[in-house]
Amino acid sequence: MIVGVPAESSPEERRVALVPAVVPALAKAGLKVLVERSAGEKAGFSDAAYEEQGASLSPDQIHLFSAADILLKVRGLVTNPDARRNDLEFMRPGQIILGLLNPLAAPEATQRLAARGVTSFALELLPRIGRAQAMDAMTSMATVAGYKAVLLAAGLLGKMFPMMITAAGTITPARVFVMGAGVAGLQAIATARRLGAMVQAYDVRPAVKEQAESLGAKFIELGMESKEAETAGGYAKAMDEEFYRRQREMMRQVVAKSDVVISTAAVPGKKAPILITEEMVKGMHPGSVIVDLASESGGNCEVTRPGETVEVHGVTIVGPLNLPSTIPYHASFMYAKNISAFLLNLVKAGLPAVGMAGGLQLNLEDEIVRDTLVTHNGEVVNSKVRELLGLPALTVSSNERGS
Repeated sequence: MIVGVPAESSPEERRVALVPAVVPALAKAGLKVLVERSAGEKAGFSDAAYEEQGASLSPDQIHLFSAADILLKVRGLVTNPDARRNDLEFMRPGQIILGLLNPLAAPEATQRLAARGVTSFALELLPRIGRAQAMDAMTSMATVAGYKAVLLAAGLLGKMFPMMITAAGTITPARVFVMGAGVAGLQAIATARRLGAMVQAYDVRPAVKEQAESLGAKFIELGMESKEAETAGGYAKAMDEEFYRRQREMMRQVVAKSDVVISTAAVPGKKAPILITEEMVKGMHPGSVIVDLASESGGNCEVTRPGETVEVHGVTIVGPLNLPSTIPYHASFMYAKNISAFLLNLVKAGLPAVGMAGGLQLNLEDEIVRDTLVTHNGEVVNSKVRELLGLPALTVSSNERGS
């Protein structure tokens, strides 16, 4: 089977789905890797590096899409509203696509994949089980985002992060408050501490207190923490507006005393909760910085403008989009490890189907395969996505073959 790696469609996307280092592992599994020319250049990976590891180069996107049985993408069809090209035009029935498809936030676009007859797998839907850890692209990208958020804040804050004893006197450390101690939040804590800041953290999930403290943060307890705020899969669960109102009131003083606030609270497939009101922004010291990592889903700050950096009441508010793309080399390296692990599991779970060129048997008894499968045989088959689309439940046979 031929695995195709196209250049990403979005002009702002600098990552690539596969890096040269993982090509040999795929070749060992019997897969041929075909890379579109210059696909990895923005991330720092040359065409020659791919060829040295055994990959072939495709002269253009049309050739690659027509030759590939499986397409590996970073940002799939759903997340490319401003793409310079429409990848769907080049896809054919039976083709497989793997990547970040954003099916919970934009489920309607998955219907276009289904109508095209494409079999698609969304890495956002990966179950949080031990066997799937090596495939967890969401965790990898959140790690990059949490790290970069602190660097952005440090560059914008008119103060230095660490405590310093100088001839001019002692400089006190910057105060950083991290809201949400998931993967991005924990990486933000670790990075801010490495830079010497005094860090406080809060999360509605009591289980993360120990993790935050192990990285050097002081965990703020509001008495509102609840085990019910976490889904069985380990993701944050949306709470009601009254809960968020009380939460904002109790966090007001912590926010006011912070030089930097990094907010990371997001709920998959839902609008981000408002944790920082404009009134809270007004209460911060002039020159303070807010980096809103939830800006892609609306933002945790009431005055965040997604994709922009604005100043409100003397406070700089950053609403970054696609932060992992700003560190494309390591983001691509991590993502490639994740998606290749997923692909190898897919191949292992479904050996080439007899009589089907480049085909795979989809082993839907494998939890990883079953939970991430979004479209197949002309249908949206994922139960969560079907529910969002208002479609009736669909039963897929466990031995159904796919291509």
